[in-house]
Amino acid sequence: MTMKTKIVTADLAVNLIRDGDALVSNGFVQSCIPEALLEALERRYLTTGSPKNLILYAAAGQADGKEAGLNRLGHEGLLKRVVAGNWGRMPKVIQLARENKIRGYNLPQGTITQLYRDQAAGKPGSFSKVGLHTFVDPRLEGGRINEVTTKDIVQVVKVDGEEWLFYKVAPVKVAFIRGTTADPLGNITMEKEALTLDNLSMAMAAKNSNGVVIAQVERIAEYGSLQRKDVRIPGILVDCVVVAKPEQHLMNYATQYDPALSGEVRVPVRAMKPLPLDERKIIARRAAFELPPNGIINLGVGVPEGVAAVANEEKVIDYVTMTTEAGTIGGVLASGPSFGAGINSDAVLNQNQMFDFYDGGGLDMACLGLAEVDDRGNVNVSRFGDRLIGCGGFINISQNARSVVFTGTFTAGGLKIAAEDGTLKILQEGRAKKFVARVQQISFSGDYAAERKQPVLYITERCVFRRDRRGMVLVEVAPGIDVERDILAHMDFEPVIGDVETMDARIFRPELIGLERELLNLDLPDRVTYDPIRGILFLNWEGMYLRTKSDVDAIWLECEKRCQEIGRRVGVIINYDKFNIDDQVLDDYVAMDRYFLQKYFSNIARYATNGFMRMKMGEAFAERNIAPHVFERKEEAQSFLDARRML
Repeated sequence: MTMKTKIVTADLAVNLIRDGDALVSNGFVQSCIPEALLEALERRYLTTGSPKNLILYAAAGQADGKEAGLNRLGHEGLLKRVVAGNWGRMPKVIQLARENKIRGYNLPQGTITQLYRDQAAGKPGSFSKVGLHTFVDPRLEGGRINEVTTKDIVQVVKVDGEEWLFYKVAPVKVAFIRGTTADPLGNITMEKEALTLDNLSMAMAAKNSNGVVIAQVERIAEYGSLQRKDVRIPGILVDCVVVAKPEQHLMNYATQYDPALSGEVRVPVRAMKPLPLDERKIIARRAAFELPPNGIINLGVGVPEGVAAVANEEKVIDYVTMTTEAGTIGGVLASGPSFGAGINSDAVLNQNQMFDFYDGGGLDMACLGLAEVDDRGNVNVSRFGDRLIGCGGFINISQNARSVVFTGTFTAGGLKIAAEDGTLKILQEGRAKKFVARVQQISFSGDYAAERKQPVLYITERCVFRRDRRGMVLVEVAPGIDVERDILAHMDFEPVIGDVETMDARIFRPELIGLERELLNLDLPDRVTYDPIRGILFLNWEGMYLRTKSDVDAIWLECEKRCQEIGRRVGVIINYDKFNIDDQVLDDYVAMDRYFLQKYFSNIARYATNGFMRMKMGEAFAERNIAPHVFERKEEAQSFLDARRML
């Protein structure tokens, strides 16, 4: 028998596409894009006028922002409907949407990747809470991007009394996937690819819809020579294999091939050059104080990328694990055209699996950018007038991270600042306000975050806001900044102003800020002191931030060690000035207090000059049936303990 081969030319492969077919194409931003297939499809349409009225599904806006990638499909008549997570990199397709020549939807990137898998499994769609109370919610905009788009493809449903969004799937008839090596039967490996993305689920979705799977590779291997564990796409799913020219098979639009990005080699990473002390570094430094030791982090593009540079400079980068929504875990995350990939990574997951992890609450912290914020703490990053960018993975990430930090300059367009001797000066104000009365589109719902008790901070170069049940609360102001002149005068709403603290002056000085000691509580033994004459144990939690159960466990061990050394019950005074604790570990913290009251402490008196912290800790202890005894000053706490001893 003569063995059949699936190797064909690109032109022959795209001739299998029919009018009205639904097409999915691999790629993430500028990486792993099957350029030869997209170019052949464009060439066929421009030459023959066929195929017409295609439906395009694209999770990550895989294009160069000019002519390449999915921009090749931006011709009138070629597309009928587009469902995309990111639109900003497809200006030719956006223009068709502006002119109402196509129907278009903007859905969360992660949800689109999961829809591929659900289509492959024969499910009618995906249930998810991702997108509730954002512009994707059909009670707001339903993800529709123009006037001609009227049909809802997202529904609000209730399951056991809880609201969910139901995203409908549509049959996938053509899948453009990409790998490195194929054999004549279509078995495909991906050893020289930076990411694996959604190749497998796309191929399964098309195959199980009686569609066509076309794979682009750079080379052909003899049948039987590929190691079975290296095959990422089995030949049973592949109909055609196209060998691309090198210039059509770039690793990304700026890189032909880099074995470090594909994980084939590990490379020594030179220390990042420290950022200059400008507004970006100031914001990144303040955000870095929120990094949870041993936590899993996602950093957005732009200002959030500076957090990694600060963490590296402060020698704390090894205490956190950075990830990208494209599937990269650990190592040094790439930026620019290589964004999504990484060097010396620990692992690379398929994109839909990474979003499964994100959607389920796997991220300890997300640090993302902000473009517009309103009085409810809503954030817009997706649309500004007729400028359509798209939400990308922003909704999946921001909505489900255990804590989220939004970062950006306070104003935009011409802002100039100077950091001098621990203070901040505004030399020239930005022309555009970012803190507005109403955002143009809700990419993140502040009310929904408050309802779920998700910790949310908004960090700028001059101040910090927190979203709580009262709304947007001004909690920190940079030294040298006047609240009326430099903050309120440049906002379209007035935030709640309570006990405002001064941002740490170290942030505004050129020398290192000592972040390692801050994050790891390396001075914990010094925070626990005992006065044997008065029989009082002093616990100084000032400036401490408890993010995880391991933070609580560290306090527990240190306090128990000291109490065992003392050998008798003691009264305790705890300083909660500038103290912060994530809601997710409040139960663990209160359980610790209950244990020590039963075994070592006679009484506990707490104090905090910050009214909000007194209220928060008081409510937390009262709700858990522990007498709070939270005072404003140390003297009041001392008097309380003295009075209790006299009884």
